[in-house]
Amino acid sequence: MRTVTSDSGQEETVTVRRSESSDAQGIDGLVSPSALAVFGRVNVIQLLEKANLAVTLANEKDDILAHASFFDHPVGDLVDQAHWEPFLQKHFSAENCTPLNTLFLHLFVAQPNFTTASVKEIMRAVFNAIAELEYICLISPNVSDLEPALDDMFEPLQRLTDPGPQCLALICHRQEHCPRLHIRPARVEDHDDIVSIFEQETKLLSVINQPYFLAELIEAQNEENHTAVCEIDGVAVGFISVTADVDLKQLRNSFELGDFNGLYKLQQTKRNEAAASTDPREDEEEPRQTQTSTSQQQKEIQSTGAGGFSEKPNAFCIQFFVIDKNYEMRSVDFIPYVFKLFPDLDFCVMTVPTLSPEFPLLQSFLRVPPRATRSLPHELYVFHRVGLRPVEVRPAVAADQPAVSDLVNGLKLNESLLQDLNGFCETRSGPDGVPLQAFVAQVDGQVVGILIIRDEQDVEYIRAHYNIENFIYFSHHRYEEHAQIRHFVLKPSLQHFTRHLFKEVLRLAHRSCLYHRIYPPYHSQENSCVHHLDFVLNCAVPVRPRRQIIYPLEELGINAPSRRITEDQAPFALSLISRKLTMEPKVTINARTVVVGASDTGLSFLEVLCFCPHLRFNNLTLISTHGFPGDYNHDDVGFLSTSHAYSSRDLAQLPLHSCINLMTEKVVGINRKSQHVRVSGGQKVPYDHLILSTGLQYQVPCPTGVDLSQPVSNSQLQTQSAHRRYTEPVPSNLFTLNDLSDCMAARRWLCANFVELQDNAIVYGNSIDVYTTVETLLSLGVHGSRIHLVIPPPEPVASCFSDPAVGKAVVTTLEKANVQVHHDCLLAQMNNGEHPEPLTSVTFTTNTEPLHLQCGVFINLSNKGLDYDTFKSINNSFLVFDSRLVINATFHTNDSAIYGAGPLTKFSRRYHTDEWSHANFNSKEVGQDLAAMMLPLFDPTLEPADEPPHEMDRLVPLYKRAKIQGGKLPGGYDYLHVTKPSATNLTGPPVKHLQDRGIVTGRVESGNYFCLHLDCNELVETLTCFSLKPLSVSNYLSLYGKHQQLLGQLLTRYHQALIHDLYSFFRQSWCFAVYHDRFSDFEQELRQIASTKLKSDSMSLRDDESRRQVMVDDDDSNVLPQDRFKDAESRAALRSSAVKYLTYNRNLLPMFACPGQL
Repeated sequence: MRTVTSDSGQEETVTVRRSESSDAQGIDGLVSPSALAVFGRVNVIQLLEKANLAVTLANEKDDILAHASFFDHPVGDLVDQAHWEPFLQKHFSAENCTPLNTLFLHLFVAQPNFTTASVKEIMRAVFNAIAELEYICLISPNVSDLEPALDDMFEPLQRLTDPGPQCLALICHRQEHCPRLHIRPARVEDHDDIVSIFEQETKLLSVINQPYFLAELIEAQNEENHTAVCEIDGVAVGFISVTADVDLKQLRNSFELGDFNGLYKLQQTKRNEAAASTDPREDEEEPRQTQTSTSQQQKEIQSTGAGGFSEKPNAFCIQFFVIDKNYEMRSVDFIPYVFKLFPDLDFCVMTVPTLSPEFPLLQSFLRVPPRATRSLPHELYVFHRVGLRPVEVRPAVAADQPAVSDLVNGLKLNESLLQDLNGFCETRSGPDGVPLQAFVAQVDGQVVGILIIRDEQDVEYIRAHYNIENFIYFSHHRYEEHAQIRHFVLKPSLQHFTRHLFKEVLRLAHRSCLYHRIYPPYHSQENSCVHHLDFVLNCAVPVRPRRQIIYPLEELGINAPSRRITEDQAPFALSLISRKLTMEPKVTINARTVVVGASDTGLSFLEVLCFCPHLRFNNLTLISTHGFPGDYNHDDVGFLSTSHAYSSRDLAQLPLHSCINLMTEKVVGINRKSQHVRVSGGQKVPYDHLILSTGLQYQVPCPTGVDLSQPVSNSQLQTQSAHRRYTEPVPSNLFTLNDLSDCMAARRWLCANFVELQDNAIVYGNSIDVYTTVETLLSLGVHGSRIHLVIPPPEPVASCFSDPAVGKAVVTTLEKANVQVHHDCLLAQMNNGEHPEPLTSVTFTTNTEPLHLQCGVFINLSNKGLDYDTFKSINNSFLVFDSRLVINATFHTNDSAIYGAGPLTKFSRRYHTDEWSHANFNSKEVGQDLAAMMLPLFDPTLEPADEPPHEMDRLVPLYKRAKIQGGKLPGGYDYLHVTKPSATNLTGPPVKHLQDRGIVTGRVESGNYFCLHLDCNELVETLTCFSLKPLSVSNYLSLYGKHQQLLGQLLTRYHQALIHDLYSFFRQSWCFAVYHDRFSDFEQELRQIASTKLKSDSMSLRDDESRRQVMVDDDDSNVLPQDRFKDAESRAALRSSAVKYLTYNRNLLPMFACPGQL
């Protein structure tokens, strides 16, 4: 916040921020005739959309006082945007202006009284925000008198040609607004100023509590140790201490320094000496805990003989750095100075704690990826001397091919890159005929990077399948302005120029949007040569996939969406770079966040973090026993039911693989004191935040071992067996299925060793998964008579089929298939108590006689609970455990760094809510809430959550999204059950559905059963589908929570016997507007219209009871009674809103006629 003074002396507290689309109306109101005379007629939205940098000056009430838009090319069509540099240097004295250090003012408007103060404040803020910016030019074909404020700010450019181009040509220099800092060696006299900065900006006790530490550090300067300060008006405002004494061995042991030759340089030796150690990397596995001086390291590295080479340390490090926050954006001014202190060293390195927020100096440094076994709890940043030189970006030419070949040598898919470069040089297109453009980056004439783009052929597909309109106004970008990143390679030492490279390519190629696709491993042939991917992701924003409508294309005919939209393409994760994002840095988060378990909860937590457009998480780690579930196309594997949270396509569209570190391991220990987890491979994984979201798993059944010659009841054995753990080797033909990997392994084994034989398959369990497993066995060709479904005694929970009609249909189908079902059976013995490898027979106790079965394969889906290794890790680390991991309402365990979420957890008993836990809710919603709760820890733009009032401290969160269950049941029936969350172990009798609220069509026997139940507010709260035809699951899920009036007056039509088949009813064209992913936004708009109407009506009400009733109706956001829209004004607003919704989304809703079409 700063204070500006108007021409009349009025003071305003203001902020300079990036402009938003919502500012457009306010900016448009400030456009004056003098602004039009200079800048020409402007479309403000178009300007905000295409500007590289647009800033707004606003007061405390967020009223807009001024606005400025900056581009990387001059105003209007005076010169092609790709060729302004030679134009400027030919006609004007502007030889120092380059695309890297120059921007052009395209619009400045301000309130008349604040023009002078506003332009000064905006220019200061822009120069301060962009470190490399030196000049702001105003080049316009409109020759007119400037406003006095702009006239004072800019000076004319000296013309070199006469007559030159008829244009306005002015320039503004950095030096006048935000000059570079003056750097000089530190003196002891600076001590007090430096200590003051340390006290204000840091909590470094080693400096603050030792009054003479800094003075001694300054006095101890020599050839290897230097200190410097930056000063303003003779006062030190920043301090840096650098040294050449660096423990490179420890850094090599902790970080991946291969791209930097281990921070050593090769040096030719002349002495003929025996080599004591030819390669210091031989000692990499011996971490050093103490610093090694440079002289000591040099003694370890001997020459290999006359005329040979030795390795010499090639780095110095920043020991201390602090700067006044008012000048921190100029931190980069220190870099050229410290490199001059060490002319023979090429790298400057710096380590920072993982929980330290990133400061502006680090934005010029490259973060080095850590090793999995690193011993340092820090992040390493590196800057190479070559990064001080300017980078030039230009179109590639054929002569660049040898240099590019050397640049990409050894990279994955480099042959594809070279093939496309050759195609560009010869035909300007790729092998598929799609136009290509290639650009190279060079430093001092040497090629250091290449970017190849191609025309984006699937713009409509991308718009329909991804939410790019969260970041761009689609209608303001021509189709030819969209391009796809085909290949990208840049030398690591120049990564801080990546944004400039993309900005230049957009300018030179006349594009406005670049897209990058990342395909899953099973479609890896679609990927391109990108090195390093992190460089792209640091500049691009991840784009969320959109929920898709499932269309009956044949029924819709010509009213179906374009084939470009509905065609089936390989799924991919999408990232976007647009012009306005090229100067918007991200906030880097180095906190080590470790998620244990690839459950729906864990994946949804990671999804939220990875889709934060302004945050870049460097240290997200997922530890999963069987890796990432999205690595395989698993939709047809079968065996287990699904929550429909993530399909294989959904996972392929998420950027998780490129944003997280995946460890295919199992956690076997948690060390809370040292803050690390130990995994089955023996590694220690450090964390700052640990998320336990393993969920519950089926456990290998432990036979009771009862003496079958003695009478015994299941009730006696059930309690005992529930607490026993199987510790013997698991038979090779016993499969406990918990995830995709287990199912794929079982499927492969069955196809190779069982399907063609005549042995029995035993399926053991009492969940819905046993029925989906039986269907999978039948679909594999196993005859029903070979399948034995063995169901243990029921637990005190509801049936796995909430709808009795479905349960009866499944039982009937099993009988028809000759599948033998055995109820109330407990596993007593394997192979009659002998060695169970392989498993050939099993014995169960029942309520009558024991059951003996021959066994070719045993599929276990019983005894769902906490994995033993997970339990042991929790218990041994003294986390509170009470049959489940105990958490509070904000996901915290008794350790502030460890969180729990999902069915693994339960709420503390102090809440007195044993009937509610995360297991009662939608796991995806729980994971998203956990992420929302933790984001304030990372995101500086979010305020920390307030402590709840004392009376609210004992309440647990309740979630609203539906619990979903689905799968393919015996007989080939597709099953879907959607219901609202409900508590377990209710003491009262279950609430019966009112008969007039149930809507049922079809019959389970005929495979067209559809059942809906409405709650007391006529909202859909339960949905059950049981069909022989494939289900449009995405469509049906969007029905949950909708009012029956929004569904075509569903209840009224049903009672009038107008609906005979809900499947057909929900395939009608009008439904697709409801299935659209933006329908909820439309609903919200309708509620606002209704709310405005109710509030205006309530002003005229005098009766207190009537007023209270209106408030109750207003609070009920789910109810939309017809009488709210009876007056003409409300109905007109409703119609207008509906037309806008249908028109804007016409690409996906072409079956609706819009005004002007008929």
